[in-house]
Amino acid sequence: MNYIEITKQNIDREHICCALGAKQYEQAVLEKKQWLSARMDDGLTFYRLNGRAKVFIEYLPAEKAWVPIVAPNYMFVNCLWVSGRYKNQGHGKQLLEKCKKDAMALGMDGIVHIVGKKKLPYLSDKNYFEYMGFEVVDKSEPYFELMALKWSNSAPTPAFNISYVSDAEDIHIYYTAQCPFAVGVLEELREVASNRGFAFHTHRIQSREEAQKAPTAWTTFSLFYNGRFVTHEILSPNKFEKLLNDLK
Repeated sequence: MNYIEITKQNIDREHICCALGAKQYEQAVLEKKQWLSARMDDGLTFYRLNGRAKVFIEYLPAEKAWVPIVAPNYMFVNCLWVSGRYKNQGHGKQLLEKCKKDAMALGMDGIVHIVGKKKLPYLSDKNYFEYMGFEVVDKSEPYFELMALKWSNSAPTPAFNISYVSDAEDIHIYYTAQCPFAVGVLEELREVASNRGFAFHTHRIQSREEAQKAPTAWTTFSLFYNGRFVTHEILSPNKFEKLLNDLK
């Protein structure tokens, strides 16, 4: 299996798997590349299959992660994605082994990752991570779970650290540039909301400090309505319209 690491030196000419071939997301992919490049100064690694495929892992030290967790001396996996015909070929295991090798070389105590308590879009399969030796160490409503793979018995147990609660009225979306799909769909959702008479607000998280104070475990994309968390799923305009019907 031939893999390649994306670095500051090659990121301009190499693809980053997300939104492959989708011209409507070109600007969002560029923003993702800029985001990745900046995070590489914090120790972020982006490692993918050396081919035109959506097979990759993205991770960085948990102290630098853009999520509200406390996990000192752990590596945090932003995303592990193996899609389509590349499933069931051992890629997930190989990518996680790369992450574990790097974490151990840095003297870290383990790896952490956020999953859903059941199978949900844009969240990793909990069952797969259990198969790989991870255990649930904390939970955040309504369905987020923090999983950890520890190889040091004396290591502290990672936990969510969500202290801020949103009480803003109307629709509010919190997001980062970490996912091109989140960035790329916002204006379409804004148009749908406007046509339906909903006030629509977006909050782009611009720093790790902002992310760690977010009202949600899933900072990539989280939609709130009148202060209530609704979904982390990056919705298509049609699916968003159906959601608005339920909110009325």
